[in-house]
Amino acid sequence: MTNPPKHRRIRSFVLRAGRMTDAQQRGFDDGWARWGIDYTPALLDFDALFGVPGERVLEIGFGMGQSLLDMAEANPERQYIGIEVHRPGVGKLLAGIEARDLRNIRVLCHDAVEVLEHCIAPASLQRVQIFFPDPWHKKRHHKRRLIQAPFVEMLTSRLAPGGLLHLATDWEPYAEQMLEVLNDCDALENCAVDGRFVPRPDERPLTKFERRGQRLGHGVWDLLYRRI
Repeated sequence: MTNPPKHRRIRSFVLRAGRMTDAQQRGFDDGWARWGIDYTPALLDFDALFGVPGERVLEIGFGMGQSLLDMAEANPERQYIGIEVHRPGVGKLLAGIEARDLRNIRVLCHDAVEVLEHCIAPASLQRVQIFFPDPWHKKRHHKRRLIQAPFVEMLTSRLAPGGLLHLATDWEPYAEQMLEVLNDCDALENCAVDGRFVPRPDERPLTKFERRGQRLGHGVWDLLYRRI
């Protein structure tokens, strides 16, 4: 008897080499003990982490952290949990938290799928945001894309009723796939007037990468869904 094929486990990242600058390393070394969360497979106590109740926002894959810093500074009443595996980006974010004297960001440097599975309680988040995930342009790599039905179902289960899921991409074929996957999730309702994409919400800061794309005529597609 042949063994049944194994299904590939979704991961939120692909490890890429990247040397940390001295400033990023200092940011990591100085900031991790204060703002970092060491991964353990146990539910996080948000009240203990932040010291007060609040609106909880999870960002997956914050890159170098610029937009996350901007949002946290503009919305001090919100509590942001950022997940990123690229250590230079984590170091830069931690340095930015210190430079701006922010107190409403906590950081995990771990696979987001495992964090969602083991650390985030169901219905405990008011927002989840994933901006510009890797589009995996080649067709044979599409199975590696993060936004797939099982992952969306897990994301949605972590949102409180009425909570928002906000995605953005600059790759139109991926935007169309995201739209199809999210529309197939019965627990989500599209917030777009036309049932497709929303204009960029003002609260999502324009990144340097996005401004460059605009100058080159590239499009960006935002998707905003509410948990029913």
